[in-house]
Amino acid sequence: MEHLVINKLGPIRSADIEFADLTLFVGPQASGKSILLQLIKLLLDKKHIRKTLEQYGFIWGNKEAQILDRYFGEGMSGVWDSKTEITFNNKSYPLSFLLPKRKESIKGAEEQLFYVPAQRVVCLQNGWPRYFTEYEDSVPYVLRQFSETLRQLLEHGIGRSDTIFPQSQRLKEPLRASFNQSIFHDGRITIDKTGKKRFKLDLGGSSIPFMAWSAGQKEFMPLLLSFYWLCPPSKTSKKENIDYVIIEEPEMGLHPQAIKSVILQVMDLMSRGYKVIISTHSPVLLEFAWAFKFLKEKGGDYKSLADLFDVKKLTPPLKEMLNDVLKKNICTYYFDRGDNESVSIKNISSLDAGSDDKGIAEWGGLSSFSTKASDIILKVTADE
Repeated sequence: MEHLVINKLGPIRSADIEFADLTLFVGPQASGKSILLQLIKLLLDKKHIRKTLEQYGFIWGNKEAQILDRYFGEGMSGVWDSKTEITFNNKSYPLSFLLPKRKESIKGAEEQLFYVPAQRVVCLQNGWPRYFTEYEDSVPYVLRQFSETLRQLLEHGIGRSDTIFPQSQRLKEPLRASFNQSIFHDGRITIDKTGKKRFKLDLGGSSIPFMAWSAGQKEFMPLLLSFYWLCPPSKTSKKENIDYVIIEEPEMGLHPQAIKSVILQVMDLMSRGYKVIISTHSPVLLEFAWAFKFLKEKGGDYKSLADLFDVKKLTPPLKEMLNDVLKKNICTYYFDRGDNESVSIKNISSLDAGSDDKGIAEWGGLSSFSTKASDIILKVTADE
C-alpha cells in the first residue's frame, strides 16, 4: 500500500495520500476519516470480506448499493457513487469493482489489513467479545470482524490461561511494564469462569467485574487484545499475511501517560514490519510525530527516543526496536472541512508551527486552542 487518490467519496472532495510506515489522520468529526479508512480495508480485502460474510450466512449480492450497506453499515450506500473516482497504487477502482466476477474464487482469500475500530469497546458486551452475527445490520463490517477476531483469540488462544494480563510471553517486558504503570496499576486481568466467561480485574484484594472498571481500562482492553493478536509470542515477528494495521482513535478514554504507552506499542508494530494508519483527535500523537521528525533530522539515537517516553529499562530487544523505528517514516494528513462543507485532505507532515498554512501551523486544529490561549495571555499580560 503506497498511494491513494480519491475524488468525491462521501464528504471527501479530494485526497492524494502517500502512506508511510506510520500515517496519522487528523480532522474534525464527520469529516470522512472512518469512511476513508474502511475504504482502504475494502480495497485490500474485498475477497476476504466477502468470504467472511458468506461464512456467517450473509449474502454479498449483485447490486453495489446492497454491498455498500452490508459493508459500511445500513444507510451508507451513498458514500460511493458513479461520480466517485478511486485510484489505488495506479489502479482505478470503479463502483463495479464491488460486484462479484465470473469464476472469481474467494476460497483462499487471506486478510491483509487488521482494523481496530473506534467503537471497539462495544464489542466487549458485559466483558466478553460478541459473536459476528449478534450485531444489527446497521453495524459496519469492521466492528463485527474485530469482535469475532477477539472472540476467537480468547476462545482458542490466550483465553486458555487464567491470566490475560500480564502474560510473560506477550509483548516486550518494558511495554508490559508501561501498560501496568499507566493503566492497570499492578492489577491482574483474569477470566471469571464461575458462570459465563467475563473479564475481571484483581486489584488490592478485590475482584472487580468489567462493567465496574474505569472508562480508560475498558477502552484499553480491546486494544490490548489487538496487540496480543498482532504480536505472536513465537519467534515470528508479525502475523502471517497481515501487512497493514488501522487503529481509530487509540487515545479514547486514556490519560496522556497511557497514550504514550500505546505509542510505544505502535512503535513495536512498526518495528515488526507493519504499516500502521491511525486516526486521532489527540495532540499527543502529533507531538510524538513532531519530536520524531526532529530526532531523525538531528541524528537522535535510541536513548533520545527512550527518554521521550520515560523508559528506564533499556533491554536489548527494546534497543533494537527503537533503533529500527528511527529508520522509519511518519506522515500526517489533515481532513480540512472548507466553508462549503466539503473535505479536502492535506499533507501537513512538516508540522511547522511557523507555516503560513493554518492547517499545518495548528496541526490540523489540535494545537489551535493552546495557541489561542497563549496569545490571549500574552495580550492580557502586555496590557497590564
